[in-house]
Amino acid sequence: MIYFDAGATTLEKPDSVRRAMALAVRTMSSPGRGSHPASHLAEETAFRCRSEAAELFGVPSPEQVIFTGNATHGLNIAIKALVKPGARVIISGYEHNAVTRPLYAIGDVELVIIDTPLFQPQQMVVEFETALQRGADAVICNHVSNVFGYILPVEEIAALCRKSGVPLIVDASQSAGVLPVRLDALGAAFIAMPGHKGLYGPQGTGLLLCGQTAPPIIEGGTGSQSRLQEMPETLPDRLEAGTHNMPGIAGLLEGIRFVRKMGLERLRRHQQQILSAAAEVLGKLPQVKLYEDTRKLHQTGVLSFTVDGWDCEELGEQLARRGIAVRAGLHCAPLAHRTVGTLETGTVRMSISAFNTPQQAAQLAGEVGTIIRENARF
Repeated sequence: MIYFDAGATTLEKPDSVRRAMALAVRTMSSPGRGSHPASHLAEETAFRCRSEAAELFGVPSPEQVIFTGNATHGLNIAIKALVKPGARVIISGYEHNAVTRPLYAIGDVELVIIDTPLFQPQQMVVEFETALQRGADAVICNHVSNVFGYILPVEEIAALCRKSGVPLIVDASQSAGVLPVRLDALGAAFIAMPGHKGLYGPQGTGLLLCGQTAPPIIEGGTGSQSRLQEMPETLPDRLEAGTHNMPGIAGLLEGIRFVRKMGLERLRRHQQQILSAAAEVLGKLPQVKLYEDTRKLHQTGVLSFTVDGWDCEELGEQLARRGIAVRAGLHCAPLAHRTVGTLETGTVRMSISAFNTPQQAAQLAGEVGTIIRENARF
C-alpha cells in the first residue's frame, strides 16, 4: 500500500519507535508509583521524553510539557482553561472540530472567525489585528490547515496577541515535526500537538506545552501529594491524573529523536518535493482542481484536490482499491471547507510523511488520471 494519510496518522514509523514500545511493555510500570526498577525506568523515560520535547519546542522547563492522549485532549484542557461563557474568542477560518466543538460546548461564546482566502497570510494578519482592537479573551489558531496544508501566519498573530495582552492557543497538529514550533518565541499560553503525526509516535499520545497552568479537566491519582483531595498545584502532576501510557511515551521519545536527527528543514524540503511531484502531474489533468500555493511558500505537508463530476469519497475508494491510501471528505474541519467553498463537496487529501517518495506521488497522480479515463465521464 502507498500511504498518503499522514495528516491523520503516520502509519510508517521508525523502527526505533516499535522497539521502544515493545521494550516498555516488558520492563516499565508506572512512573512515580513505586521504588522498584520498573517504576524508576518508567520515570526516567517519561522525563527524557519531556526533556527532549522541551528542547525541540522551546519550553523553559520539562515540567511544562504535559502528556495527553492526543491533540484534542490538550486543546480541551487549554480552551477550558481560558474560555468561559460570555467570552469573546477569535479563531481562524481553518480550525478543526477539536477547536470548534469545545467552544460550542462551553456555550455563550462570541466567536469571531477570520475566514480570509487560502494562501493570503498578510490579509489574515490584518484582519486578526482589526479584530483584536475590539478586545478578546483568547485567540485560537492552528499552525497548518489539516485540509489544505496552508501555513497560517502564527508568528505574526502571536506578536499581535502579545502586544494586546491576549492569551494564544496554537494547534500544532500538522506542523509539529515539520516547522519550527517554539513556546518561548511565540509566547503562547498553550500549544497542543499529537504524538502520532509528524512526531512519528504511536496513537494515543500527545503533548500540551504550557506557558501557564490550567485547571484539570480530569482528577485522580498522580503518585504525588496523595493526602490532598485536590489536584496538586504544580505541573505536570496537575494535568496528568491516572496511569501514564508508558509504551506510548517510550515510542514518542524515539519519534522525537527521529525528528531531531532528521532536522526540521530536511523534513520540510522532503514534503515540498513530494507535494510538487504530485501537483505537477495532477495539474495537467483538466478535470482536477488543485488547492495549492504554486510558490509553495505558505503550504506544506498536504495537497487537496477535487475532480469535476466525481464524489470525493468515491474517488478515495477507487484509489484505495488500487492500493493508495488517501483521505476524502471534510476531514473533521467543516469550518475550513466553508471558508474555501468546498463544504458541499469536500476534497481528496494526500498528506505526506518522511517515508513517502516522489515516485509514489507521481503514481498517485497517475492513478487519478487512469480512473478518470477508464470511467469516461466526460
